[in-house]
Amino acid sequence: MNYEALLEEAHQEGLIVKEKPLKYNNGRIKGKRIAIRKDIDTFTEKGCVLAEELGHHYTSVGNILNMSDSGNRKQERQARLWGYNRLIGLTGIINAFRAGCQSRHEMADLLDVTEEYLQECIDCYRDKYGVCTEVDNYIIYFIPRLAVMEKV
Repeated sequence: MNYEALLEEAHQEGLIVKEKPLKYNNGRIKGKRIAIRKDIDTFTEKGCVLAEELGHHYTSVGNILNMSDSGNRKQERQARLWGYNRLIGLTGIINAFRAGCQSRHEMADLLDVTEEYLQECIDCYRDKYGVCTEVDNYIIYFIPRLAVMEKV
């Protein structure tokens, strides 16, 4: 899913997305308005930011800016997880394996996300699933490093 598709999804949800000169964040949602930092260079990076902000729309309640509150940190994690699942997902990792991707750079390029976003996703999935998880006929290993194996 790319930035344009996410913009369309936001529009379908009745959200207004604008690029603004934000100082402290790459993105911010307040009510039905999403702001994306205006000087982000690529549509790929904007897509990663918008996915997280949509995650906040779907999963967060209230003002969660204070990260010293554990409930706010949990909501932040849920919004990020929503974005990771929307842009990458376990099936995206499998699709990258099936497409022959040999590096994180190739995976990120195929999935239309930044390498940093992909790594954050893998780290999040490792925290959630531990050593590995099974999807359909595949096993995705997160420890000691990312690997995908097809079951025979």
